[in-house]
Amino acid sequence: MDQNYAIDLEHVTRIYKRDEFEVRALDDVTVQIPPGRFVAIMGPSGSGKTTMLNLIAAIDHASTGRVAVGGEEITGMKERDLAGWRARHIGLVFQFYNLIPVLTAFENVELPLLLTSLNKDERRKHVVTALKVVGLADRMDHYPRQLSGGQEQRVAIARAIVADPTIIVADEPTGDLDAKSAEEILGLLVDMNRQFQKTIVMVTHDLRAERYVDMVYRLDKGVLAGVEPGRRGASAEVVNA
Repeated sequence: MDQNYAIDLEHVTRIYKRDEFEVRALDDVTVQIPPGRFVAIMGPSGSGKTTMLNLIAAIDHASTGRVAVGGEEITGMKERDLAGWRARHIGLVFQFYNLIPVLTAFENVELPLLLTSLNKDERRKHVVTALKVVGLADRMDHYPRQLSGGQEQRVAIARAIVADPTIIVADEPTGDLDAKSAEEILGLLVDMNRQFQKTIVMVTHDLRAERYVDMVYRLDKGVLAGVEPGRRGASAEVVNA
């Protein structure tokens, strides 16, 4: 496992068993992504995109192969250790925001910090900074129902970055948004990638995303079918043995 990669998957296979059948969600996939890249994982439904994302975020486990994130191998970690590792290193963004409706934007963003040793004043500084980054400092006291879909996703992104994670993992972040809001969210992710050098891995069906990312990884039936440059044409070493 190479310490120079933010994400390092070596010969990863993920098999799910359904009754007497086995489904290979991923089949011998090897991918290395350097730090500070904004990459998209694309492909048809059922191609293994979300499975790959879940392995990177330590939400799921590989059946065979090795997974390292941030130079740390997570393949054999115990679940209790993974929970703490995930809290320190992974910021999650979902398609449907997953905001708690009875909490304000501020309180939703603060949630991950309640698991840390930060005191109230320190938490407030972090939350205000995160909401400023996403352009919603003036909406911190609003509830989700008082926000547009695009604003809700911005709150979700602020929640993902508030603990300063190593990697941001986004699962269809524009999937529930109109075209204008989707472009704004993609632009915001680019800004975070550029300004803060955050490694961002995004699963998406949105073809517009190709203009914003460094690399596009295409999956088909669990196999890495192709890799091509996106917005900046950055190189990422990929091996598909």
